[in-house]
Amino acid sequence: MTITQTDFFILDWIQNSLKNPVLDAVMPVITHLGDGGFIWILLTLILIVIPRTRKTGILIGISLAAGAVAYLLILKPIIARPRPFTQNPAAVLLIKPPSDFSFPSGHTACAFSAVAVLFFRQNRLWIPAVILAAAIAFSRMYLYVHFPTDVLAGIIIGTGVSAVVCFIKPKETLNKSY
Repeated sequence: MTITQTDFFILDWIQNSLKNPVLDAVMPVITHLGDGGFIWILLTLILIVIPRTRKTGILIGISLAAGAVAYLLILKPIIARPRPFTQNPAAVLLIKPPSDFSFPSGHTACAFSAVAVLFFRQNRLWIPAVILAAAIAFSRMYLYVHFPTDVLAGIIIGTGVSAVVCFIKPKETLNKSY
């Protein structure tokens, strides 16, 4: 079985086994929380305003920006993977069809960038954040707009970018004024 066949097998299992009216109503709401990184940008701004969490907020902001460059400007155009719904005419979308490429999942990469910074900075908000991030990641597959490998790549990219930002940063930059 190829990777794409495995991806479709998982997506179709989700559609055939988990699809129901409650999740049909909930998943679009969850996925829209991740649109444009909205919820994570809001979290970043809140953390920046609070003096004791300012460094964490700044690191999340840097991670979100660096991740967006990596997945939006570099990976999506280079890999140019079509979205699953474009390859399966039987797919019924519950949200407006995204017009960009599928790989990697930007919603997932953005979410896990924020989660990783919170985790690396030992901020207890990482626990509810990872639950929300996982729900957003799952919603992308439930809604048939991303393959499982797109979501997995988003988790890896988001976490990886945040690891670089948190551990290979000029410490004096953040310590000067905060």
